[in-house]
Amino acid sequence: MTDFTMKTDADGVATITWGTVGKSMNVMNQQGFVDLDALVDQALGDDSIKGVIITSGKEGTFAGGMDLNIIAKMKESAGDNPAQGLMEGLMASHAILRKIERAGMDPKTNKGGKPIACAMQGTGLGIGFEIPLSCHRIFVADNPKAKIGLPEIMVGIFPGMGGTTRLVRKMGAMAASPFLLEGKLSDPKKAKAAGLVDEVVPADELLSAAKAWVLSEPTIVKPWDEKGYKMPGGTPYHPAGFMTFVGASAMVNGKTQGAFPAAKALLSAVYEGAMVPFDTAIKIEARWFTNVLMNPSSEAMIRSLFINKEALEKGANRPAVPDQKVSKVGVIGAGMMGAGIALVSALAGIEVVLIDAKQEAADKGKSYTADYMDKGISRKKATPEKKEAVLGLINATTDYSALAGCDLVVEAVFEDVGVKADVTAKVQAVTGPDCIFATNTSTLPITELAKAAQDAEKFIGIHFFSPVDKMLLVEIIKGKQTGDVAVAKALDFVRQIKKTPIVVNDERFFYANRCIIPYINEGIRMVKEGVAPALIENAAKQLGFPLGPLQLVDETSVDLGVKIAKATRAAMGDAYPDGEVDEVLFWMFDEGRLGRKSNSGFYAYDEKGKRQDLWEGLEAKYPNAAEQPDLIMVQHRLMFAQVLEAVRALEENVLEDIREGDVGAILGWGFAPWSGGPFSWLDIIGTPYAAERCDQLAEKFGDRFATPALLREMGDKGQSFYGRFTQPAKAA
Repeated sequence: MTDFTMKTDADGVATITWGTVGKSMNVMNQQGFVDLDALVDQALGDDSIKGVIITSGKEGTFAGGMDLNIIAKMKESAGDNPAQGLMEGLMASHAILRKIERAGMDPKTNKGGKPIACAMQGTGLGIGFEIPLSCHRIFVADNPKAKIGLPEIMVGIFPGMGGTTRLVRKMGAMAASPFLLEGKLSDPKKAKAAGLVDEVVPADELLSAAKAWVLSEPTIVKPWDEKGYKMPGGTPYHPAGFMTFVGASAMVNGKTQGAFPAAKALLSAVYEGAMVPFDTAIKIEARWFTNVLMNPSSEAMIRSLFINKEALEKGANRPAVPDQKVSKVGVIGAGMMGAGIALVSALAGIEVVLIDAKQEAADKGKSYTADYMDKGISRKKATPEKKEAVLGLINATTDYSALAGCDLVVEAVFEDVGVKADVTAKVQAVTGPDCIFATNTSTLPITELAKAAQDAEKFIGIHFFSPVDKMLLVEIIKGKQTGDVAVAKALDFVRQIKKTPIVVNDERFFYANRCIIPYINEGIRMVKEGVAPALIENAAKQLGFPLGPLQLVDETSVDLGVKIAKATRAAMGDAYPDGEVDEVLFWMFDEGRLGRKSNSGFYAYDEKGKRQDLWEGLEAKYPNAAEQPDLIMVQHRLMFAQVLEAVRALEENVLEDIREGDVGAILGWGFAPWSGGPFSWLDIIGTPYAAERCDQLAEKFGDRFATPALLREMGDKGQSFYGRFTQPAKAA
């Protein structure tokens, strides 16, 4: 069977229909290009065919893009000289799209040729929009749920099938930048307003409108193939274009700090391509796309942010038990966390009982959803009717009896074992024996908390990240006695609320905080040593972290750090390793500098709470050393502090799957997304070097950098984490 078929009607219009076999949405693969090329050749070579429509056989969509599983493996399948193999393969694919674009026109006169229209039933992403861009006119069905654009930058690559070159020539660099550099997606009407597509028509008129245009004997030569073509907004050395390209370079480097190879390559392809004829620009685009594919970052990002993330969301590690879809959820505690859990649950269509000790607090928690929906209405992303429906699902009350019939209860009260135990007893006095009880906690041991439950098998930890509505990750924690049904219930719930789950076993700080805290501590420890705070913060940002360790403390609050430090010291006794960190942290606390919440922390803030520069008093207390470490040393301390905890978590079976370790790190605390996560980063630098570097760091800075036995063994054997631990993806 073939993914592309063609039929010609009595009026001489050939319709090429894309229908990827075995997929709900079209995705492109190598054979698909071959099939499309053959049909285009056939249509252009048949004198009875007057023009062509390219459309989809999938209702409501055009195409989801290139199969990223194929892109992730392009380098290894490109032969002994992968760069050459990739470049040749890319240029062969470019030739197919260029053939569509030129459509048989005379290369010198631009005469002749057959009109080729694209009729998109809905969503067109990546190659699913690059093919339309090569056609002569783009028709889109008026489908408000459809998304059109080029999101490749979000997974570590850029539009490399002509999308970059064509969009810049079509719109100009400035207008194209949100769609290329941010991966902005638009519904059909907004896409037309922006100039991405040509016509939006009712779905039942899509093919007839495209056919009428094909038969109208239209002019089909693209502007960039006409003599005298000038790029909208100007080229790099045009007076107008100069400022655009200078600004774009500053913006990209300012936002990425040079940590994301794809953004820099995209900018280079646009800049260089703007100064040469179209066919040369396509070669430049292909060269830079090859450069990105040769960089291990692209493979790691695609693997973690698409393949692994999707596998986890589909239940790759879900126990084999019947469907545990949640119909009614109880949320205990209507503070910021509980209010957020209620919001995302109601948005998913789940009935919610939101309980707090006082009705005023419960109502305030519900108002969080009202405010969220009001913002959506103001941005035309929601309607008053939708707001009413969502709010109608939330029962804000103080009455525990309202929990009757809940199949899941999520407790989000104060981080205190006694308080949580009391709530557990109150809940289970009302709920039935089949109700799963989940505690939202970031640090308290699940196995200990489960002692207050009637049945520890049905007790589980669900660690949401704040703010709940924005953060994509949810950490599910299994206690020592947690059963498969509870795990499945938690996973199915997270799937319902459109979050990405990772499942970990119960140990101190679980997985995310286990890795975040050493990152913060290493930054604070360097402050005490006299490392310039600006060097610490910028070193982190140049690694791609959204926040440096000192700013992260300010955002999460200094007093929370003090509380965690005291609890950890009490639990570990003489083995507690972070006394030097506490000296700085406790001093800040005593000074009343609690972070953003007090408008004073490691950073200074203005009267409106806007963050300013690093606080001058920090250097007065801990003067900068005369000799500062080099950037790489600071970065390695920050990176290894985290990745070694990830390795130890794997060693100790806190993590059961390295995919969860990588996806969880990126989505949970923004771990250097370009690297693909801690395990991917170790694979990029190589385990032999990683073990050697740990030895150097441990000798200079202490046992916290000691090489874990697993990493030592893998380094000695030359193994990679994805080579040793990759499991076949399975979904529920």
